[in-house]
Amino acid sequence: MRTAVIRTLGAPAQIEEREVPQPGPGQIVVRLEACGLCHTDIHAMRGDWPVAPALPLVPGHEGVGIVEALGSGVTTRVVGQRVAMPWLGYACGECRFCVDGRENLCESQVNNGYGRDGAYAEYMLSDARFAVPVPDGVAPRDAAPLTCAGVTTYAAVKNARITPAETVAVFGVGGLGHLAVQYARLMGARVIAVDVTEEKLALARELGADHVVNAYSTSPTTAIRALGGADVAIVLAVAPPVFRQAFDALNRGGRLVLVSLPAHGEITLPVFDTVLKGISVIGSIVGTRQDLAEVFALHAAGRTRVITQERDLSQVNGSVEEVLAGTVPARLVFSYHTADLVPQTQRGTAPA
Repeated sequence: MRTAVIRTLGAPAQIEEREVPQPGPGQIVVRLEACGLCHTDIHAMRGDWPVAPALPLVPGHEGVGIVEALGSGVTTRVVGQRVAMPWLGYACGECRFCVDGRENLCESQVNNGYGRDGAYAEYMLSDARFAVPVPDGVAPRDAAPLTCAGVTTYAAVKNARITPAETVAVFGVGGLGHLAVQYARLMGARVIAVDVTEEKLALARELGADHVVNAYSTSPTTAIRALGGADVAIVLAVAPPVFRQAFDALNRGGRLVLVSLPAHGEITLPVFDTVLKGISVIGSIVGTRQDLAEVFALHAAGRTRVITQERDLSQVNGSVEEVLAGTVPARLVFSYHTADLVPQTQRGTAPA
């Protein structure tokens, strides 16, 4: 099988041939159809974060494909079923966070494409419990970005406790932001989209943003304040100035929702304004299996659109450069064209 492998942090990925993995107890083998290119993958490939991934590494945590083989003890997945392998590849299931429905905060979690090999490959091993079923009617090319970009922004909107008629400012319209605009609209919010390119702002308008702000040509804080200020600011961009701009755009009682993870890893906010204005700062990390099931259900019902461009895995390094250059409208998706080898008669369903 083809894989994209990182052997040295910061070096280009290498396309290598590997043996198709075999499932162990509780595992499944998935013949991948698609995997989105998330900015987190780039951080992993470069070793930007405090805890570096183990090498060699196959990145990718937006994998979608067809179950091809089951390990012993697997009863909830069947051969032929389409599943998604998100960032949360494993959680213990026993800690207080897992028990109370916050498995994405489990301290024993293992992350696909970071703590273990991910979906920049034609086949992938997965813990059967954390491979989330993809409903009929959701195409693999759409399901891949929803597996991270979708569930991450959906969870951020939920964590922001948005109520109808509130104003939500989305900072960064791209793979995540174009979905955040839609989820905020579904919550009944008035949405202001902020980005530095007119093309992405045009996309935001097309997807339902009520107002757009070009942060390259104007102060987003000033522009948002002129529109009445924001009750919620969701930060999906990584440029250091964005965090303070988003904070300063908030009304009293506002919520600053931090999603993006800049390489430098620190922000500075004024304590007096935070306290006196009753501002909440909320960290939101991906989402749970239930969140992802809800994301898929919304898409299957026709409530969301996913904007993608297709690439071949051999183009992985050029695709990374495209993302870093900001020339990608929303999400790049690697398509593997292997799942069509599974006969339709073998495809089945199983309890979620």
